[in-house]
Amino acid sequence: MIIRIRVKSNSKENSIVLKDGVYILHTREPAKENRANISVINQLSVFFDVPKNNITIKNGLRSKEKIVEIL
Repeated sequence: MIIRIRVKSNSKENSIVLKDGVYILHTREPAKENRANISVINQLSVFFDVPKNNITIKNGLRSKEKIVEIL
């Protein structure tokens, strides 16, 4: 499954919301040293109930808009 994500870093709380076919993911982590991307993978693994190693960021490692593949 391939999904589109918009990441909002430095948020007050971690949450995932589906809006207009795009998952809006709020994370507490800053967008420095790959910390926000790690948080994205952790949150998605809990949300979709899959192991972390089954989630890969295909596009957008350095942007807020990401394309993620979940196996």
